[in-house]
Amino acid sequence: MQQLWQMILVQIREFYRNPGILFWTLGFPILMAWGLGIAFTKQGEPVKHVAWVNENSSSKTITNFIGADLNHKKIGNDKSGYTDYIFEKATWNEAIQMIKRGKVAMIILEKGDSLQYQLDPKNPEAQLAQLQISYALKNGNITADSNEIQTFSQVGTRYIDFLIPGLMAMNIMMSCMWGISYTLIDRRGKKLLRRMVATPMNKSLFLFSHLITRIMMSAIEATLLLTFAYLYFDISIQGSYTALISMIIAGNVIFFGLAVLTSSRTSNTQIGNGLINVVVMPMMVSSGIFFSYHNFPDWITPVIEKLPLTLMADNIRSIFIEGAGFSQVWPALAILTGTGTLFYLIGLKIYKWY
Repeated sequence: MQQLWQMILVQIREFYRNPGILFWTLGFPILMAWGLGIAFTKQGEPVKHVAWVNENSSSKTITNFIGADLNHKKIGNDKSGYTDYIFEKATWNEAIQMIKRGKVAMIILEKGDSLQYQLDPKNPEAQLAQLQISYALKNGNITADSNEIQTFSQVGTRYIDFLIPGLMAMNIMMSCMWGISYTLIDRRGKKLLRRMVATPMNKSLFLFSHLITRIMMSAIEATLLLTFAYLYFDISIQGSYTALISMIIAGNVIFFGLAVLTSSRTSNTQIGNGLINVVVMPMMVSSGIFFSYHNFPDWITPVIEKLPLTLMADNIRSIFIEGAGFSQVWPALAILTGTGTLFYLIGLKIYKWY
């Protein structure tokens, strides 16, 4: 028992004598909880956006429903709370584009004397919006609603069409950050980098070889994911394959640069885990991979849109479901490639090989 107690004390001393481990183990989870709490805990009523289409229709149902509030309408009651619905007036094509980009979950089409709810029945947010609006339109009598519910028939409007491009972008990030950063930190901790530097090895080529390997792995992963999505979900690429390949390469460049910068100093794998997570976790949660980042408060949306994962996911999604080509995505390609190169040069400058 005395030996066991002494060994426990050794582990505890190693833990609290390393400030880095102490911060990433105890402090970082609190910071993450604080950040996500701010992002997801909105003050006041939640806000939801709905596309409203009225093309050559004499119906005034939505206009009368909204009243003097222009495009805002609070729906709910004191017991269940209120939701502030914003009705975005748009043409049919604009509304479809909003759906594809995750800005709205449902379209209300005023057709003749009735309404038509256009939505994906597998999207719970759209289902809830339809029920709440229908309930409010009929003054609480949901059975009196004779309006039609239509399932989206346009390509790219399903939730799975939104999800697959985001997963492809996230795979590139995770592959680079864990496959490169953690590997380099682990090798430094085991003195392997020191031994390799002692050989006639070009340091830049050593790091560059990781980028080439990750691009090759990303090509294999993307091919397998696309094949599965096509066979099982009938998902196809509407845009340019050249643009998609270029975006995959640019995504690898930006996260390769981040991986080199993240792994440039520490040799402790526990600190390395924390550094990688501080890069990966905020983007994985907020960049619109599993749900639209427009669900976040408006003040943080401009920041989210500039994150590397958001930029990559949005442009891959536009290639998949909006038919974007190289001319539409080249600004994002330039930003990702340039920023990744800058991160790599900074990381190489401060890199700790010994």
